[in-house]
Amino acid sequence: MSVDRVEEAESADTAEAVTTAALTYYPIAPGVRLNVRSGPGTSYPVVKVLPEGAKVPIYCQTPGTTVAGPYGTTNIWDNIADSQFVSDSYVRTGSDGYIAPRCA
Repeated sequence: MSVDRVEEAESADTAEAVTTAALTYYPIAPGVRLNVRSGPGTSYPVVKVLPEGAKVPIYCQTPGTTVAGPYGTTNIWDNIADSQFVSDSYVRTGSDGYIAPRCA
């Protein structure tokens, strides 16, 4: 392996470690069992339900269906895993706006 390829691999490993280490989990609203959908809107199928007291990572955020929840009314949806989204109105992020990059 060339020096350049070794440096690229080390750089990718470091970036992955930093991303993983910096991942924050946010609590969903108390007393709520939250639907997780396959896309950023209420028209997408429910793929699972989070139990009360769950905490979720937010990898990216995207606009979608507007939802009113315990933390306000918003069209922001949080990507918590591959093809898994929850309305930001049920996640305590401490902000009314975007707190993560926009989903690509």
